[in-house]
Amino acid sequence: MAYVTIPKDLTKVKSKVLFGLTKRQLICFGAAALIGVPLFFLLRRTASNSAAAFCMIIVMLPFFLLAMYERHGQPLEVVAGQIIRCMFLRTKERPYQTNNFYAALERQAQAEKEVKAIVQKAKARAAGTAGSKTHGKADRRRKA
Repeated sequence: MAYVTIPKDLTKVKSKVLFGLTKRQLICFGAAALIGVPLFFLLRRTASNSAAAFCMIIVMLPFFLLAMYERHGQPLEVVAGQIIRCMFLRTKERPYQTNNFYAALERQAQAEKEVKAIVQKAKARAAGTAGSKTHGKADRRRKA
């Protein structure tokens, strides 16, 4: 009886379209053939066969890498994008910063306390100036 192994991690299973290749691999290999083969025939006229073959391999290699290379389930363009972002686009030194919820609540409570103190001072000034105005009027009445 035939024995078939079943992988435990089904996320690594890719659907095969043709000749045991995935759709991504077929597209990349097709693009490599469309560019590399005519290049070989064009260069074969001016250079030797080995030089034309070498140039064809160099031109087709990025397509093969895009088709086959995968690291931790991520294709080459994703990995390359992450490397470029890490090495060139982001700052080299990133300080550790947290946004603590309780610290935010504490800052909010402190701000509310300051606002309350300002409002109370304004009310006290308003009451003090209103009281001095009435006292001033009463003083003027007494003097007259």
